[in-house]
Amino acid sequence: MDRRAAAKPALQIQDLQVFYGESHALQGVSLTLERGVLSVVGRNGMGKTTLCNTIAGVLAARSGSVRYEGQELIGREPHEIARFGVGYVPQGRRLWPSLTVDETLRLAARKGANGQSWTVERVYSTFPRLAERRGNGGGQLSGGEQQMLAISRALLGNPRLLVMDEPTEGLAPIIVTQVRDLLIRLEQEEDMSILVVEQNIGVACSVSERVAIMVNGRINRVMEAGALAADRDLQQRLLGVGRHAHDETVTAAEAPPSAGEVRRFRIARDGEETGGAGFRAERAPNKWGVALRARAEPVRPGEPQRPLLPLPLTERLGRTALVVGTFDTKGAELRYLRDRLLSQRVPVKTVDLSTSGQPSRADVTPGQVAAMHPLGSAAVFGTDRGESVTAMAEAFARWVDHERGIGGVVSAGGSGGTTLATAGMRRLPIGVPKLMVSTVASGQVGPYVGASDIMMLYSVSDVQGLNPISERVLGNAAHALAGMIAAAPAPEVLEARRRHARPAVGVTMFGVTTAAVQGVTRQLEREYDCLVFHATGTGGRSMESLADSGLLSALIDLTTTEVADMLVGGVFPADRDRFGAAIRTRLPLVISVGAMDMVNFGPRDSVPEKFRGRRFVVHNANVTLMRTTAQENRTIGEWMGERINQMQGPVRLLLPEGGVSALDAPGQPFNDPEADAALFQALEETVRTTPLRRIERVAANINDDAFINHAVATFHAMAPKRERSA
Repeated sequence: MDRRAAAKPALQIQDLQVFYGESHALQGVSLTLERGVLSVVGRNGMGKTTLCNTIAGVLAARSGSVRYEGQELIGREPHEIARFGVGYVPQGRRLWPSLTVDETLRLAARKGANGQSWTVERVYSTFPRLAERRGNGGGQLSGGEQQMLAISRALLGNPRLLVMDEPTEGLAPIIVTQVRDLLIRLEQEEDMSILVVEQNIGVACSVSERVAIMVNGRINRVMEAGALAADRDLQQRLLGVGRHAHDETVTAAEAPPSAGEVRRFRIARDGEETGGAGFRAERAPNKWGVALRARAEPVRPGEPQRPLLPLPLTERLGRTALVVGTFDTKGAELRYLRDRLLSQRVPVKTVDLSTSGQPSRADVTPGQVAAMHPLGSAAVFGTDRGESVTAMAEAFARWVDHERGIGGVVSAGGSGGTTLATAGMRRLPIGVPKLMVSTVASGQVGPYVGASDIMMLYSVSDVQGLNPISERVLGNAAHALAGMIAAAPAPEVLEARRRHARPAVGVTMFGVTTAAVQGVTRQLEREYDCLVFHATGTGGRSMESLADSGLLSALIDLTTTEVADMLVGGVFPADRDRFGAAIRTRLPLVISVGAMDMVNFGPRDSVPEKFRGRRFVVHNANVTLMRTTAQENRTIGEWMGERINQMQGPVRLLLPEGGVSALDAPGQPFNDPEADAALFQALEETVRTTPLRRIERVAANINDDAFINHAVATFHAMAPKRERSA
């Protein structure tokens, strides 16, 4: 029987009265957690930690009831409560400083009421940093590492109810994001309910659908998380968001320095200067750990961390169509899409991406989406529309990462709506239907589509009201999506195909490295599906998108010429996230510097005037190649080397001493040993080699058999071994 179908709530608190001596700490607290996650927020001293300690049996209640799945906990000892299946992550972590990480975990590990789902090995897989620090004592860990250990200690009891008191307190923003993502995954993928006491309003609203507000030892109200996230006035009135409980304004005397001005101070103690210098912060921090609106910056592409517990393919995909867009301005059109899908018996979920702050009747409100932004919903609902759209796009992309059962996505809108909707579409795996009805679909759509398989349908008339034209176009979009969802293989079938298919390897190629790529794929094609990507700017992004989607098992990135175009100014540039997939996924990577001897332009007369006098090869009437200089190659090598340093998986960088392309071979027009040497030297000086990250020089041109054989042998030595069945 599914535990979620059980009639008894996971946690039910009724009229709980707790005293410290004669001080009345909890005054008739009543609260119910049916299933899932419930956040409790409030100012310091309101009784939140007292509530947690009472549930865990650390404090005794004078009266009232705390029931866990119908069993009374009041009067029981903490170890009895733990055996029932209640885990506790206390404020301040409470670790044993004399025990190592491994000793702490093995001491805590036991078969709980929920079976043996969490083991020490699974903890190390979920928190690789703990595996690296397994021999260190609890007192030798950073704050983030201590919090990982405290959470792991509770999980190893395999609880069905997890109580967490301030899990993100004092943590760096990147660790806060990881802890938040873990909470979401635990609720979605584990047979577990979670009570979270949290002062970070963004985290509290993003991990749960409902939030309870504590004021003076009582539950003041329980409300929708999205509504609280969007109501700044309520946050200030009940929660004390800001520097002095109600006010985040900055006086003239406290105003930040003007642009370019740095205020510097001498620090003196007991009348003596320390010799060091202090710098005035622009704004004082607020107690919720959320940056002020003026300081918010959108996360750059590639920066978001991969989920600690990624959703399996069989759970992420399904048959539900998402109809997304700005319902405040395009409501009639989006509802028409919804109705046409429902007429085809397709389940639908509407997702509102409006940034106006107006009330919404969509299945997923703007507040719920905005709460997924790393800086909380306050970063989304501002006065600057451009900033709000950018922030909502980031929030929607993160929301999509956590959504289950998606069969496809459809949207309709102008340039702003297209920006919002496609940000989430690009986060879905290749092959999931994505259809954007847009006024900009007949123009340059590269920024919207990116490296994804988004289908763009021109709206013909503006997406502004229903008429015979718009109804026909929107109807076609809805029926197309319905057909794609109906014909899509079940997630279980896709997963089975994936398990039985040959491993897929991404390979990058350019015309001047064709011989190398053909030679490599010829030797690998019996064991691997070699997917070749043309390195024309979008090729590298497409390969990395597939890698991020989990559809590639390794990378043979021989042709990295897109970096040269990006840094020098060619027409086939990479973006700044080039090599980001290898950084995030830790896939085995064989990488080289193919075609780094050139920058690409259009017709000869389109080459910028500043490059007059350089060495060119006119490939055809529409493509002109320019030889890179030694100085440009040094810059390229330093940038590429810094990216390689961020990779934690197995990496082999191969440097072909006989030339990096067909045009760089001896006797060819781009042969320039000095420029190649500058590139190789910059890479060797920048890359920090480790047992997993190595540089190897090969005495051959990149297209020679010697280089091809070396690359294949290197790949075989580091690629994951394929499991074979009899």
